[in-house]
Amino acid sequence: MEIIKTPIPDLLIIKPRVFADTRGFFCETYNENKFREVGIDLHFCQDNQSKSSYGVIRGLHYQLNPQSQSKLVTVALGSVWDVAVDLRKDSPSFGQWYGIELTEENHLQFLIPQGFAHGFSVLSETALFTYKCDNFYSPNLERGIMYNDPALAIDWKIPADKAIISDKDTKHPLFKDAEKNF
Repeated sequence: MEIIKTPIPDLLIIKPRVFADTRGFFCETYNENKFREVGIDLHFCQDNQSKSSYGVIRGLHYQLNPQSQSKLVTVALGSVWDVAVDLRKDSPSFGQWYGIELTEENHLQFLIPQGFAHGFSVLSETALFTYKCDNFYSPNLERGIMYNDPALAIDWKIPADKAIISDKDTKHPLFKDAEKNF
């Protein structure tokens, strides 16, 4: 596996080794020992999966401390534009976002540490999105930031008239007003 650093500290792209032939492919998507060997010491306790159609934007979501979540995200089918926003007040990249296209073809994984908001948009007809978390879902600590906050200016790679947003995700506060305890 290859670890690729992003411009935002601690936000990593993981490129697993893929063995492909005429039958298809095989890749190891997670191995705790190999992650530890490269300095990633997380214990994942919950796996999640979502299926969405083109134009769906999910996010920006996060959980407050003490139940903040690190996430290891990937796409099993289709293509998404995946985005993380740094919410760590003492970080040099506080308030900055980074995006990456995750596809079934590139097999890339995005490691989003605690202290980040996360969201994605679906670029393909359908996408199957999977992720591991290092803390359990805690509804009372769940928070969000408005996906189209002009101060963040995230390009979701979806035309505004094609975007499909849940009612819940249209009611999040702007970044400047969002509760953050990182």
